[in-house]
Amino acid sequence: MKKIVILTGAGISAESGINTFRDADGLWEGHDVMEVATPQGFANNPELLLEFYNQRRKQLLKVQPNLAHLNLKTLEHNFHVEIITQNVDDLHERAKSKNVTHLHGELLKVRSTIDENLILDWKKDLVLGDLCKNGSQLRPHIVWFGEMVPMLDKAIEITKTADILVIIGTSMQVYPAASLVNYIKPNTPIYFIDPKPSVSKNDFNNLSIIENVASTGTNQLLELLS
Repeated sequence: MKKIVILTGAGISAESGINTFRDADGLWEGHDVMEVATPQGFANNPELLLEFYNQRRKQLLKVQPNLAHLNLKTLEHNFHVEIITQNVDDLHERAKSKNVTHLHGELLKVRSTIDENLILDWKKDLVLGDLCKNGSQLRPHIVWFGEMVPMLDKAIEITKTADILVIIGTSMQVYPAASLVNYIKPNTPIYFIDPKPSVSKNDFNNLSIIENVASTGTNQLLELLS
């Protein structure tokens, strides 16, 4: 069975009604990125940062997977599918995809501030005074700017094994995720799905561009791979 590795970004979840964190002016939901997506922001104003993620969590719990998520599950009928996502939502999991690797963390999880391996499922508000079993404050299980990406090595190893690479809803401008395409085997077919593609046919060998939103684009992908 051939292996399809799928890299997903904010564009695949947009059709479910999830806002992308980053606005056109670079602000994250009206906040400077340094306030809500860095260790320094957490140290300077933890209440503001925690409330920012509380609001994102509430929004996530109100939405559902869309057709694009479901189409990726359908691919599992004929392929071994590995999803590597930059998204922090759980919509791939709710669509029942089996193999999902989160590069940037998960919104419905929190972790200890002193033990990054102490991770808990979390669906309610997170506030100051919520402690791990070792007595330290809990924080969002999100990879902030300036922090290491702990799942990157796993993602690289998965990408190396791809027979087909699919990129959906990401500009491929955010590193280190954007570097993953460099690890595929020579001449691996690449499908790039985005309504406003940031790449051209000349950027990669064996590249097919599907200029569409994720739901329609994955419909086309299913037809092409059938």
